[in-house]
Amino acid sequence: MKLTPMLTSFVMHFGEMGSRWGFNRTVGQMYALLVVSPEPLTAMDMAETLNISRGNVSMGLKELQSWQLVQVQHQQGDRKDYFRAVGSIWDMAKKVMEERRKREIDPTLSLLRDMLLDAPANEHERHAQDKLQEIHDLLEAVTQWTNELQRLSPDNLNTLLKLSSGVGKVLDMKDKFLGKDKDSA
Repeated sequence: MKLTPMLTSFVMHFGEMGSRWGFNRTVGQMYALLVVSPEPLTAMDMAETLNISRGNVSMGLKELQSWQLVQVQHQQGDRKDYFRAVGSIWDMAKKVMEERRKREIDPTLSLLRDMLLDAPANEHERHAQDKLQEIHDLLEAVTQWTNELQRLSPDNLNTLLKLSSGVGKVLDMKDKFLGKDKDSA
């Protein structure tokens, strides 16, 4: 596949973003390439297009498969494996959120729960546990919220995002109505 300058820019940028989402730059580039490709690609197609080794592509495909972001396809009369991105962009976002929760949030919540079970030895530890409890409660709330988001259809997610832009205004109006100063809350 020959990339235009625009597609090259997107693929390279997506690789950089992928490193912030939990997978390495090359895996991000591979996924971006599959997303913008109108046809499924072979590992060799990806290696040649991205100028990376076939072994690097193989490892990257395994990672993308573990994230359930790519799927193998076979073409009649061809023994090669072809790969395509699975689902919509919304599906990808859901998968990335779920994997990040499993890899980052869940272990942190587990550690916090264990630490909060211990009786504080002194006032310093009591203060620290109060802060740990706040972190735990925030992460639990975020986890519950993202679990609810995961259950929504792409159409409902899109509607929610559009509606959420007005939530701040509604909350400001509520505070004004109730006589609460925005800065004192």
